[in-house]
Order: sequence, then structure tokens, then C-alpha cells
Amino acid sequence: MSVQEIMDSAKDKMTKSIANYEKNMMALRAGRANPQVLDRITVDYYGTPTPITQVGGVSSPEPRLLVISPWDASLLKPIEKAIQASDLGINPTDDGKVIRLVFPMPSEERRKDLVKQARKEAEEAKVAVRNIRRDAIEQIKKLKKNSEITEDDQHEAEDKMQKQTDKAIKDVESVCAAKEKEIMEI
Repeated sequence: MSVQEIMDSAKDKMTKSIANYEKNMMALRAGRANPQVLDRITVDYYGTPTPITQVGGVSSPEPRLLVISPWDASLLKPIEKAIQASDLGINPTDDGKVIRLVFPMPSEERRKDLVKQARKEAEEAKVAVRNIRRDAIEQIKKLKKNSEITEDDQHEAEDKMQKQTDKAIKDVESVCAAKEKEIMEI
């Protein structure tokens, strides 16, 4: 494996880690109705666990309201049960045709807990990025040990790897800051 392949592989893994963190932040309920909070909730659809977003239309007619319109009316009760069993903490209301989810305004304490959770997940994402850097640098050192690259090439590659890591960590921090701002606004 060449230095460039190691660098490209590490960059790809870091990008995936950041994307995963962003996805987790989208699903974090901040008081606004966001259809992505339903992505992790599955409903039994003819014996197959299927995400709610794939068994009906999800819309947000108001900032604090989600409306789920199942394509199959027999799914109203299973969707309602799946939402109640999830960690959303919202009680769905069913009018026979659609399910409404009203997102309450989070209390100050709840918002602080959500910020803590966002920061904790940000730190986990940073650790993942650092682990990727560590693995890449170990591979680069192995190349140097096997005399496949020079010492100058090794130092240059390690510097590039560090810059890539710094950029990835900065990206995670900016996503976290944006989520904190969204959570704390009233």
C-alpha cells in the first residue's frame, strides 16, 4: 500500500465518521419537528422491520408538528406502537387517517441535557477521527520500517495526516456548535 492510498483511505474513513456524527445530530430531538428523528424507528411491515419514512409520507406543516400519513391504513396502530416504544418521548395522536406528533418545547434542563449529549457524541466522533489518524500513521511507519519510503517522506506524510485530522476535528466541532445553537434557541 502506498502513502497516497493510506492517506486517501484515512480521509474517506474520517469523512464517514463526520457524516455519521451529522446523522446522529439530525436525529437528536431539539424541540423542532424534524422528520429525521423517525429514521431509526422501524415498524413491522408484512414481517419486515421497515423505517416509518418508507411506509408513509412524513410532513411538517408546523415547526413543532410532524404528520405521518401511512400508505396502508392498517399500519396506523403498528406505527403508533413503534413510536411509543421508541426513545422519542412523544405520545402520538391517531385520527384514523394520519398520526400527529406534537413536539413540546424542551425545558431549560432538557436543553442542557441535549447539549451535553451532543458534546459527548462530538467527543466520540473526534476519538474515532484520532483513531483513524493513529492507524494511518502506524501504516506509514511500517512502510518506513520496510524501507519502502524515506524518513522525509514519512515526516511529510505524518504532517499531512495531522492537517487532515485537524480539519476533520474542526468539522465535527462546527457541526456540534450549530446543533448547540439550534438546541438552545427558544
